[in-house]
Amino acid sequence: MANQIVWCDIPVLDLDRAVKFYSALLGQEVKKHDFPGMTVGVLPHRDGEVGGCLFMSAEETPTDKGVMIYLNANGCLDEAIAAVAPHGGKIVMPKHVIGPFGFRAIIIDSEGNRVALHSD
Repeated sequence: MANQIVWCDIPVLDLDRAVKFYSALLGQEVKKHDFPGMTVGVLPHRDGEVGGCLFMSAEETPTDKGVMIYLNANGCLDEAIAAVAPHGGKIVMPKHVIGPFGFRAIIIDSEGNRVALHSD
C-alpha cells in the first residue's frame, strides 16, 4: 500500500467561494464535477495519487477542531500562505520548521476548516 490516506472530503458552506479559495491557495484550478445529488470541487491530482474534494452537506460542517489534513505546497509554500488572507482565510500559525519533515503553516480556510500547508 503506497499511501495510508487515499482521499479526503473537506466540508464547505459555499462551494463557489471554497473553489476560488483553494484554486488560489494551490495555484491550480479546483474543478467542479456534478454527481447524482451533489456537485463537488475536486482538488488537483493525477490518477493514482491521493486526492480530495470540497463538498456541501447539511450533515457535515466545517470545523477548526479534529483531524487536520496537510496540503502539498512543495516549492510554493510562501505563495500559498500569501494567498490565504486575500481569499478569505486566516493564518493560525505562520510558516515554521517541523523538524526533518520540512515546513508547514496552519491556516483556517474560507469556510472555517483548519488545514496545514506543507513543503519539504
